[in-house]
Amino acid sequence: MSPSPALQPPRTFNRLAWSNLAAQSAEQIALAAAPIVAVLLLGVGEGQTGALQTALTLPFVLVAIPAGLLADRTSRRFLMAGAEALRAAALAAILLLIWLGALNLPLLALLGFASVCGTVVYSVAAPALVPSLVTAQQLPAANARIELARTVAFAAGPAIGGALVGWMGAAPAFGFAATLSVIAVAALSGIREPARQPAPHRHPLTEIGEGVRFVMRHELLRPVFITQFIFNTASFLLLAVFVPYAVRQLGLTASGVGATLAMYGAGMVVGALCATRVMRRLSFGTVIGLGPVTGFAAAGIMALTTFFPSPLLAGFSFFLLGAGPILWVISTTTLRQSVTPPSLLGRVSAINILSYGARPLGSALGAIVGGFYGAEMCLYLAAAIFAAQAMVIWLSPAVALARQPEMVGEAASC
Repeated sequence: MSPSPALQPPRTFNRLAWSNLAAQSAEQIALAAAPIVAVLLLGVGEGQTGALQTALTLPFVLVAIPAGLLADRTSRRFLMAGAEALRAAALAAILLLIWLGALNLPLLALLGFASVCGTVVYSVAAPALVPSLVTAQQLPAANARIELARTVAFAAGPAIGGALVGWMGAAPAFGFAATLSVIAVAALSGIREPARQPAPHRHPLTEIGEGVRFVMRHELLRPVFITQFIFNTASFLLLAVFVPYAVRQLGLTASGVGATLAMYGAGMVVGALCATRVMRRLSFGTVIGLGPVTGFAAAGIMALTTFFPSPLLAGFSFFLLGAGPILWVISTTTLRQSVTPPSLLGRVSAINILSYGARPLGSALGAIVGGFYGAEMCLYLAAAIFAAQAMVIWLSPAVALARQPEMVGEAASC
């Protein structure tokens, strides 16, 4: 039987869903193409690709909180459209520089930074816009569609980016990504966003501080935040050096690198599809702990490729890195929503985004360690850091939860 029409998101939301799919795909294609272009077109090494990855992750630290505050004070639809227009302009500039033969690593990093700023603003504003477009009963189906778009983009984006660079050269990859961003802007133009009451003006640092104190004093949320911070450090350390390592040590072509990276997205899709069944059969705490353990297993398999240089092992590693942690995302998001008072949920979610601050740290570690000691040492270090994040969560009370906690009310707020 098909779902009741009352549970189906309205046509206005469908435009947001298509815009989100185009925007997420543009992001993944560009992120996959940038390091491949840096290695094959500009001839950079491990240290320089690590620096590039740092530039592509810094916006998650510098822009997320301001974007969240801005999304509560302006039209979210216009904010998202402006962010996608910025990304389209940055990607078009990269395309033009490639055609002119004037692209270099600093320009690629600068324009990539601008493009990711658009990504962050769009990603922060989109979840805030969804509840104004659908009813409360339609919200689960709407959020599921948004998440599905993200996993599809993760699965297909790297493969498309790598294939375009390998088959047609660097320019078409960025041109295609820029076109997708323009499509995302066009889809947003048909959305009617309901008017909102102006938000009361309080000092931003006061509001953020309340969220920080709540997370850091909570016995369940604190270890989740620490684990996620360490996980992001390790995963981006691995990503910072994988492309040059794959080309030079595993013998992969541009399309082969893209296909290998696409296994991460494929793992996310499989994990998301199996999540409901897994959470039904295992205790809630076990599901929380499963993601970090799977991440450690993935890092160990990737480290094995230094002894057994197999692209299949590398692909399996990325598959696990996607499948396990998507269970982490679903279960810990549910945990935050359950134990956080409604009036604090937005700020607590913003603090969660700050764990992405570990991404430039991981990329910087890749630049330093890869530059001095090579990619192999980075893979061993990543495995050790993944082991640390698994230990943090398994020593916490979060893994002892038999079931999802009861939803708390405002009385739980301090």
